[in-house]
Amino acid sequence: MSGVHFGEHITIDGYNGNHDKLNSKETLIEAINEICDKLKMHKICEPLIVSAPDNHLKDPGGWSGFVLIAESHISIHTFPKRGFLSADVYTCQNGVDVDFVVGYFRKKYDLEEIESHFIKRGTQYPEHNLENLKKSDLIGLSIEVP
Repeated sequence: MSGVHFGEHITIDGYNGNHDKLNSKETLIEAINEICDKLKMHKICEPLIVSAPDNHLKDPGGWSGFVLIAESHISIHTFPKRGFLSADVYTCQNGVDVDFVVGYFRKKYDLEEIESHFIKRGTQYPEHNLENLKKSDLIGLSIEVP
């Protein structure tokens, strides 16, 4: 196969972030909307944002946000008491600028340290299924949400 893959998945774990930004529902909504816009991704629903309670184990609570996009999904989980953020940006686009995505989260949440991983997804996806796919095929997808 000629290096074709179905999609790209970026994981970001950020440390020593700004407590107030990590504890802000508004900042989380902004982050999801901005990263979608900056990567030219297409939301197919509004972001779902929930306050995650302390589970009395390793998770002291925070905010979680998720949005379905025509290209796949974006999720962000914040843990303000730990200064920690965990995010996933998964897209069927190829050629996503990983450094831009990592830098965006670093700046948005004032993260001092970041671990990130880049995963090519679907490396054995049949190439002939991708040959006639155009970016315009992904625009305007919609789903029914009950």
